[in-house]
Amino acid sequence: MKYTIGIDIGTSGTKTVLFDSLGKKQASCTVEYPLYQPRNGWAEQDPNDWKNAVFASVADAVKKSGVDPADVVGIGLSGQMHGLVMLDKDGNVLRRSIIWCDQRTAAECADIENLVGKKRLIEISANPALTGFTASKILWVKKNEPEIYARCRHILLPKDYIRYELCGVFATEVSDASGMQLLDVAHRCWSDELLDRLGIDGDLLGKVYESPEITGRLTPEAAAKCGLPAGIPVVGGAGDNAAAAVGVGVVADGRAFTTIGTSGVVFAHTDNPSIDPGGRVHTFCCAVPGAWHLMGVTQAAGLSLHWLRDTVCTAEIAEAAKAGVDPYRIMDDDAAKSPIGANRLIYLPYLMGERTPHLDPNCRGTFVGLSAIHERGDLIRAVLEGVCYSLRDCLEILRGMGAAPELMRVCGGGGKSPLWRQMLADVFGMPTMTLESDEGPALGVAILAMVGAGLYPDVVAACDKIVRAKETYQANIENSVKYTEFYKIYTNLYSHLKDDFAALSRL
Repeated sequence: MKYTIGIDIGTSGTKTVLFDSLGKKQASCTVEYPLYQPRNGWAEQDPNDWKNAVFASVADAVKKSGVDPADVVGIGLSGQMHGLVMLDKDGNVLRRSIIWCDQRTAAECADIENLVGKKRLIEISANPALTGFTASKILWVKKNEPEIYARCRHILLPKDYIRYELCGVFATEVSDASGMQLLDVAHRCWSDELLDRLGIDGDLLGKVYESPEITGRLTPEAAAKCGLPAGIPVVGGAGDNAAAAVGVGVVADGRAFTTIGTSGVVFAHTDNPSIDPGGRVHTFCCAVPGAWHLMGVTQAAGLSLHWLRDTVCTAEIAEAAKAGVDPYRIMDDDAAKSPIGANRLIYLPYLMGERTPHLDPNCRGTFVGLSAIHERGDLIRAVLEGVCYSLRDCLEILRGMGAAPELMRVCGGGGKSPLWRQMLADVFGMPTMTLESDEGPALGVAILAMVGAGLYPDVVAACDKIVRAKETYQANIENSVKYTEFYKIYTNLYSHLKDDFAALSRL
């Protein structure tokens, strides 16, 4: 049996998983590290923390698995997208990485739109200028830390810095590079036009590969720290959502998945690059060579339920502690007692502003229709339903762009709730399906490594062999009709409140 390793460099920690060639997990290890917030709205991490976590987690997973290291034939890398890693001429880290959730670059986003033009920027990069993307971070350092920028010789994304530490190469791949706002997404290469207009030297950027391509091989120094033989190939890998798509088998037209984590994502595969002129959804290159994906984002999906749990559901937390179960299970039971529509209560899940479809940082979470009859179960159900409506907003835009899935695969923490899974099926009006493996990005990049190592001919063939369905929830037509009536009201509420949200932000 041959084995591959999937490494997922996340925001809270790095998870390494060792899989056999059929996708069965042999061992895993997670190592956590800190997040630094030197100012309000800033978010940074030390790339050396990622490096140490990778070496430690790989060595531990290999040791625990009992697998002969000589049978490991490939490594795949996934990770948080958009982070800026800057290295000097000797490959030393120049500053902490400015990561995806950092919000300091509003002025630089305006600069980008002025230099390139909003319409032209979307035409090339497939996305509007966003504070989370890498290009605005580069310009921020150039403007505010010119001495560091002058010493910079290499710009990498988080997982690609790990690639450098493992292989000694400066490289990236198309899915993660799509989130830098420097890639010509339709043509899957760096955009000379964007680089020229933004004044960024293209030589600072790594070579762009497709996700299953071999980008380098494990150096003797890195191999010794990992407990592996030197020379193991490291493939391009993918950004976290593109990697998760491979892990759940969304690798062909007509396939889509929804994930409910802190944020929520509706992700659809497409063989043709379709771009929303309004920039309401992301279009990125996906991990399947020659294909793309469309992605709508709800900023506060699971976060909304987490907020409600911690601020309102003290009784459910106490009951769960007494019964030795997860509080969310008790909350699900309470929500199930409330009818569809939560007794005419609607929740807008805009705790952190919203990405899709509004692109509005000022909108905020709102309960509409609250009355004295409502109990905690109604509030919980309204939150669950509101997140589903927001995710349907994402799905409707993707449908308008030609993505027409007939089945929705569901993953993430929220996807573990049977009530929420059925609710999604009813709100979407299509079946939802869970999968046997919940390893997501780590499995996705391990599959890419299997393709790179020649264990499978391509990504689709590998996923069709490895990714297996667990449970399917059919849409209840009667429920779908009821939800659609509430969804119509939901879609009207933002326009009624938009100006008030903006006014509140100015107070």
